[in-house]
Amino acid sequence: MVTVKQHYEAYPYPERHPEDERKRLITGSPSHPVELDHYLFSGRRDWRQPLRVLVAGGGTGDGLIQLAHLLTQAERPHEITYLDLSQTARAVAEARARVRSLDTITFHTASLLEAADFGEFDYIDCCGVLHHLPDPDAGFRALRAALAPGGGMGFMVYAPYGRTGVYPLQEAFGALFDGMAPKKRLRAAKEAFARLPEGHPFKRNPHLGDHQVSDAGFYDLLLHGQDRAYDVAALVATLQRTGWALQSFTMPARYDPARFAPVPGEMDAVGRMAVAEKLCGSMRMHIAYAVAAGRDDAPPIADGRAPDLVPHLIGVAPAALARAVAEGRPVPVTSGGERIELRLPRESAAALARVDGTRSLAEIAGATGQEMARFAGPWGRASDRLSGWGLLLYSGLLR
Repeated sequence: MVTVKQHYEAYPYPERHPEDERKRLITGSPSHPVELDHYLFSGRRDWRQPLRVLVAGGGTGDGLIQLAHLLTQAERPHEITYLDLSQTARAVAEARARVRSLDTITFHTASLLEAADFGEFDYIDCCGVLHHLPDPDAGFRALRAALAPGGGMGFMVYAPYGRTGVYPLQEAFGALFDGMAPKKRLRAAKEAFARLPEGHPFKRNPHLGDHQVSDAGFYDLLLHGQDRAYDVAALVATLQRTGWALQSFTMPARYDPARFAPVPGEMDAVGRMAVAEKLCGSMRMHIAYAVAAGRDDAPPIADGRAPDLVPHLIGVAPAALARAVAEGRPVPVTSGGERIELRLPRESAAALARVDGTRSLAEIAGATGQEMARFAGPWGRASDRLSGWGLLLYSGLLR
């Protein structure tokens, strides 16, 4: 059997070319500094204080480079420790950091199970790794042991329903091509894949595309020797028994079943999210933030009605959004194959036009000529709808 280490030495994932850093920055969830502030620190982190970061299982470095670049660009003090088993993946991540002249990262070839040996961290990034461990619970516990008081973790694990067809193919290819070297396995699997019937559940699944992007993507998706998925209930239970508490999924509106049907009042929060996952049917991963279980002082998620908070629009141009809202047009959102239309209060248009990541809500209200008491109503409704889909977050990063 090809081990996980052998897999990622042969096909580091995702496939990246360091020179591409000269022309683009890959951004996403988790670990955008604005996003982690919003979910873990109520949007009020004191960015003058150094942020100690662990990137656990950093692969070729997407989350690592995003976080290091944005913190460096914002001139915020930070130290990042990178861990990964694959020397090949580490070499790619190091080369990407050199292209961007990022010198705040310490690289180690090591398992995340050794995380606590490297210190305590205010923020832990673990994206796409825990579900590949032979004992994922041990991974969650190891990261919990490395968490500093008051800190939190951003992570991604696979979800089952959007990955329909993946696991039967992994099992079949594993049985057919066991014992082959990685490159030979890849060739054999691609030949077999080309002969699959068009009605195969995998080929009818529109939510998967890594196998079409690169050899590394094909191998990671269909030839992985150690891979599991978590539904909402299983993930929450795993967090609870390993010392964590779910703070929030990103795009929390996706996990609200009320957008499909009325919800019984006695259904608890986990039950609601689990039902929403089944009704949605297209989630192929869960991206979330977690804090230490039992924390009485855990800060709530940023509340979009507090005057001191600083809003950021994510992936949306303020002027274009404000124009659509002022004209009464719905704001289209596409996520996981779903298309949703958000209708925002027209009264919020002038405020949305002034969101630049540096002004507080009180300053935006003043610029629109409104008292906070009058401003808060329509802004709060707009904020709730946009934040629910990850389009508006709060952080003082750029203040």
